[in-house]
Order: sequence, then C-alpha cells, then structure tokens
Amino acid sequence: MNGFEKMNFLGGQKTPFFFMVDFELENILVLEKNEWEDVFFDVNGIKNHNIKYGSQRINIQKGRTPFKEYKEAFDLVHRELHYGNSFLLNLTKATEIKIEHTLFDVFLNSKAKYKLFYKDEFVCFSPEPFIRIKNNIISSYPMKGTANANVPNAALKLIANEKELSEHYTIVDLIRNDLSIVSENVMVKKFRYLETVESEKQKLYQLSSEISGDLPEDWTTRVGDMFENILPAGSISGAPKKKTVEIIKRAEKEKRGFYTGIMGYFDGQSLDSGVMIRFIERRGEQYYYRSGGGITFMSELNSEYSELIDKIYVPVFRNN
Repeated sequence: MNGFEKMNFLGGQKTPFFFMVDFELENILVLEKNEWEDVFFDVNGIKNHNIKYGSQRINIQKGRTPFKEYKEAFDLVHRELHYGNSFLLNLTKATEIKIEHTLFDVFLNSKAKYKLFYKDEFVCFSPEPFIRIKNNIISSYPMKGTANANVPNAALKLIANEKELSEHYTIVDLIRNDLSIVSENVMVKKFRYLETVESEKQKLYQLSSEISGDLPEDWTTRVGDMFENILPAGSISGAPKKKTVEIIKRAEKEKRGFYTGIMGYFDGQSLDSGVMIRFIERRGEQYYYRSGGGITFMSELNSEYSELIDKIYVPVFRNN
C-alpha cells in the first residue's frame, strides 16, 4: 500500500502515527512508534523525545544569493501572472549558508510550533499550521503577509498593504475551496489576525486566517484520501493550484522535496499538521536555507527579493 493508503488503514484502526509528505506528493512517509529511528519531531508540543530544548544562539552566515537567478524566475512568474495563468504564486529559492552548529543543534535550539529533524538531511522549524482536526472539525490557518516588525508602524503598514491584502484574500479563498472538497459547512472564522515571530536578530509580523468545516464521524478511515485531495498546501503553491504548480516547476528548476511539504501527527482521535517552511537542508558538505514568498501582479522585484532574504533566520528560545 502507498503512503496515503497506509494513513487510511492506520486511521481506521485508530493507531497513532507520524507522517510527512513532500511538495511533489512523491514521498509519503507514515511512521508508527517503532519506526521513528533517526527522526525527531515536535508537532505543536507532541514530541517523540525527552531531550531538553536550549536557548543557544544559532548564527547563520548568508552566502551567495544570486539576484540574477531570482530575477529570471521572478520575471517568468510575472509574465504568467499578466497572462492570467495564475493569480498568486509562491516563489521559493535555496540560499547557500554557513552555520556554526549541526542541524540537530538547530532542532534543539529553534523555537517553533512544528519542528522536525530528519536523518541529518534537513531540519525544519515552521510557525505555519496546515490542518488540525479535533471533534470532527477540520481547521486550516494559512499565513500570508510578512513584515519586519522593527520598521516604524510595521503592523499598520502590513495590514493596510494592498498587495498583501489581495494575496491574503486569494489564499483564504483557495483554502476554503480545498476544505470544501473534504468537509461541509466551511466558513472563515477569523480573517487576517496578526502574529509575531522572533529571532535573536529580528522580529517579524505575519498575518493569518482561520477556516473550518465539519467532517463525518468516520473521517479517520479516509484521512489519507483527504490529504491526497488537498495537497500541496495552497499557502505555499498558489491559485489556481494545478496551473500554478506547473509554473513553479518551470521557474524554480528543481524539486522542492520535503521543503513546503507537510508534517503531522495523528494520536488516534485528533490530528495536527504543519507546513514545512523555515527549512535548512544539507547537500553533501554544504547547507542551504530555503525561503520564499507570494508573488502577485502587484509584486515588486526588489521588495520580494528582500523578503526572501529577511526570512533567513532561526527563531530561538529566550534564556530561561
């Protein structure tokens, strides 16, 4: 059986499992408790380890960030937007970095709702939920809109930004449509609320919304089918999703793999999952930080490039 079928099987038995799905839906890993070797996770407080977290500062030295390559991808995306082939596209890039710590050090010292260390291949420390299911209610919390909180009146400027508002409307509509595929009575419960993400060097504001729908009581028997129908996540792909993903492949020229895929945990009754952003991967002896942002026809090249670079950071715990 494939990964989604295994999720259906274990869900029907109410057997707990951890799962991770890549962006291309080519690698679906579904792991029971005896299969967690070389995988350390923390899904919104649900952990498979008892190692104490630290407050060590994680230093990142940003390497070559080729503006020319980003511009080439941005221009391709902008053309497709003006042709009407996409309304919003999340463009991402891998930036070469140097770090003074191991990926496991990053896992232990980063502060995030969704954390994952996988076989010394990558580490993820994401603030973004994908879907949560509890008491037969499915909820999603797309994040769209980011600003440097150290800029004067940053929160007010972010909320008033026309481009960010358009982007957020588009993603909320996309997620609402996705949830309507697998649930009923879908509604937007909270629209554009402000959240704060901190690191040692900077503080960021991000805008999120909450969308929910009703599931049948036997949803656990079809949990894999649900994910197969609504992935990849709309917040890190775009709209319309199918055509936009095709453009992403042409613009980015490499597979994302588990970056911008999802990770999560099913405890036998409830489920929580996050989108795998804020992501450092190892390629041989080199490390890359993968980041990106939403592009609309109102996007400006230099601003989007700066946002991509601003997202290269590790949010950390404060000293206890």
